[in-house]
Amino acid sequence: MNTQLVLTVLSDDRPGVVEQLAQTISQHHGNWLESRMAQLAGKFAGILQVAVAQEHQQQLQAALNDLNSKGFKIVVDNAVNITRPECREFSFSVVGNDRPGIVREIAQAFAARHINMGELETACSSMPWSGEPLFEATGVIEVPKVVDMNELYDYLDKIADDLAVDIRLESSTEKSHP
Repeated sequence: MNTQLVLTVLSDDRPGVVEQLAQTISQHHGNWLESRMAQLAGKFAGILQVAVAQEHQQQLQAALNDLNSKGFKIVVDNAVNITRPECREFSFSVVGNDRPGIVREIAQAFAARHINMGELETACSSMPWSGEPLFEATGVIEVPKVVDMNELYDYLDKIADDLAVDIRLESSTEKSHP
């Protein structure tokens, strides 16, 4: 029987980081399933899901711990199956002048309505016409069917006005709401 593991990985960014990790997983009978990885501020950061037979799990975990001596910081945890309420999936985007609190305000709006943020990617750059800092966020949210979408749109409009950002939600079943 296979066990599903979730690994979080951090190391200095350098060529061969993914190869070392993949080699260790493969040598210990693990199967690399899903992952999200990025280079941030000179660091390599990733999260991945690995399947491994129970009889090889301890050896794999020990080998991953041994990578600490090669500059890795790895946390290994067992994956869990959770039951989610019936949801609608939306993509969202946020764009505007960078300032503290944008992620906090958006995250609070979602959490208060029991909306799960399944993915979040943020970036800061410069506005082409002024050089001012520009904040951009994209992600995916899982909105329970019981959520009043009109109230959510109105609240996000209020946040957008307060923070001077543009917030958009898009669904395959609903049109974009600016």
